[in-house]
Amino acid sequence: MQIKSLCVFCGSSFGNDELYRHKAAELGLYLAVNNIHLVYGGGGVGLMGLLAETVLENGGKVTGVIPELIRNKVKELPLTETIITADMHERKRRMYEISDAFTAMPGGIGTIEELTEVFTWQQLGYHSKPVSLFNINNFYRDFLSFLDNAVERGFIKDVHRGRLIVDDNPDSLIKKLTEYDGKTIDKWSENFENR
Repeated sequence: MQIKSLCVFCGSSFGNDELYRHKAAELGLYLAVNNIHLVYGGGGVGLMGLLAETVLENGGKVTGVIPELIRNKVKELPLTETIITADMHERKRRMYEISDAFTAMPGGIGTIEELTEVFTWQQLGYHSKPVSLFNINNFYRDFLSFLDNAVERGFIKDVHRGRLIVDDNPDSLIKKLTEYDGKTIDKWSENFENR
């Protein structure tokens, strides 16, 4: 599939490792150079702000989707487009609608909540778009262990766990997203060989 827009979930903080900033800028440059429209949470702070600024500085396009409450509290950037929503639920719905694929960089509770929701929606068949982790410095190691444990204990089917794309390089990450098979797999069917 062709990826024309990528929704990126990431921290409104920078974290305590300079590598997070470096990789955010690397992804932003990759998106701009390859004409992939960035969709993100709209703030101008932390990794999310750095990512958006890098895309814009290199001639790329950025759509920020931000609730009114948060917009009044954070730095704004001169984006290609800003969509202001009434609340977080509408924000996420709009982000999901206008994006071809999703990835999560390092972040906190909000990042993991957005990631797990969009991954859940994929599992339930509400969309068939690829979901991924931009796993900088193995940030998501414990989350991936949690998923593997849930598979082992019978709470997640291995076929669904296997659909989460994981990479730490922008080029190979986007390549994997374009190669994703969007066929819906019925969560409710018990007829899986690998159950």
